[in-house]
Amino acid sequence: MLKQSLVLLSSLLLAPAFADWTVAPEQSSLHFMSTKNAQVTEVHAFEELSGSVSDSGKLMIEVPLSSVNTNIPIRNTRMQEKLFNVAKFPAATFTADVPADLMKLQPGSSTTAKVDGTLSLHGVEAPVSFNVSVSKVSADTMVVNTVSPTLIGAETFGLTAGLDMLQNIAGLKSITQTSPVTFSVTFEME
Repeated sequence: MLKQSLVLLSSLLLAPAFADWTVAPEQSSLHFMSTKNAQVTEVHAFEELSGSVSDSGKLMIEVPLSSVNTNIPIRNTRMQEKLFNVAKFPAATFTADVPADLMKLQPGSSTTAKVDGTLSLHGVEAPVSFNVSVSKVSADTMVVNTVSPTLIGAETFGLTAGLDMLQNIAGLKSITQTSPVTFSVTFEME
């Protein structure tokens, strides 16, 4: 029960830039948590994400919602169909303007920052912020990690009815309506 967890999506995700940076998907991850029956919490992931930061600091991250992975294939399918409606809304996107100080980060240095942007999920756009740690590992590699989870609410993105369907199908007493989202994203210079 990933819920709007995706939100995130992840989220999520922000990054610094100098020229054009692209997400290194094999070195990046996006996770969210769900709690069912008020006491069973599970960690889920989106297995795919892509994105870039332009030389002007424009960030765009895209998460194919069909890549949701709960470690239970039937739950993945139900989330894709009932919660995210991937036939109509195949991806979530996060866009932001990267803060200027992150654009100037020198190799070997790191900092923390807040990145404010817009999450587009299930046909709805809403403001979302991520508190992140940014490390410029080398001249051509940047790693961005969440410092704390960002909470994404199902109601904000019109996902409540889908969560209710999942709850009924699984015979659960409850599924939380808010999901914590975390990520670690590696950007590489193009």
